[in-house]
Amino acid sequence: MRDPDPIPSSKITIRRVKEVDLDFVAELDERVTGHAKLDYWQDIFERYATRRVDQRFFLIAESDDVAPEFPVLGYIVGEIRGWEFGSEPCGWIFAFSVEPGTRQLGIGEQLFESMSDEFKASGIKTMRTMVARQNQLHMAFFRSEGMVAGPYIQLEKELDD
Repeated sequence: MRDPDPIPSSKITIRRVKEVDLDFVAELDERVTGHAKLDYWQDIFERYATRRVDQRFFLIAESDDVAPEFPVLGYIVGEIRGWEFGSEPCGWIFAFSVEPGTRQLGIGEQLFESMSDEFKASGIKTMRTMVARQNQLHMAFFRSEGMVAGPYIQLEKELDD
């Protein structure tokens, strides 16, 4: 079976999130992750859509034509960070999702490119993210967008109660 054709970019709008979008973002996140966390998304909105908006980006994809039952088809959240662990300023993507029924239509690529454009316009030359090893969907997506293993290794320790 052939993958669906990408949606023409004229049918998709990528824009900064508005407060009215939060319920739809939270619903999409809950459908994908199985966890309801509206308070989390409210906090993300307050931090990434209202303060330091020249360095923080919370973008959504929408289209009336593609799936009118889902006003938000996807989202991506990132920010410019610098000097942690000796790293020069770079762009970080830390939240990303696309409506499951509209995947493989180019929405993720449009969100990713829009975030890339925001970082480039700010003078950033490197973009990073972290992906859970078992999340093959995100791993495959980010690799298809040209992302590769970077110079850092994440380390963690479980803390005893």
